[in-house]
Amino acid sequence: QVQLVESGGGLVQAGGSLRLSCAASGSIFSINAMGWYRQAPEKQRELVARIFSGGSTNYADSVKGRFTISRDNAKNTVYLQMNSLKSEDTAVYYCNALYSSALGQRNYWGQGTQVTVSS
Repeated sequence: QVQLVESGGGLVQAGGSLRLSCAASGSIFSINAMGWYRQAPEKQRELVARIFSGGSTNYADSVKGRFTISRDNAKNTVYLQMNSLKSEDTAVYYCNALYSSALGQRNYWGQGTQVTVSS
C-alpha cells in the first residue's frame, strides 16, 4: 500500500510559477516511478511528467522547458516546479505512484490539487 499526499496548488497569473509537492508513505521501496498527471474539465487525464527510480524523467511535449520534476529521497517527496504557466495548464493535478509487487503493477493516486492559471 502507498499513500500520496499532494500540496501546492492554487491560483496564479499567466507567466507565474507554482511548485507542487507529493509526499509518499507506506511501501515506498516498491515504487518504480512517480509522476504528475492532470485533468482539465471535460478532458481525459494526461501525463505531465514522470520520474523513474533510476532518475530518468519524461515530460509531455506541452510542458517541456517549463516544468521540472524532481525528488527528495530523504523526504520521500516528488516535486513539480511549474514555470511560465499558461491558462491551458489549468487543471486538477494528481500525483501518481507506479507500484510493483509479485502480484503485478498497480497505480496509486493522490487526492488531486487544483491549479488555476488566470490570463
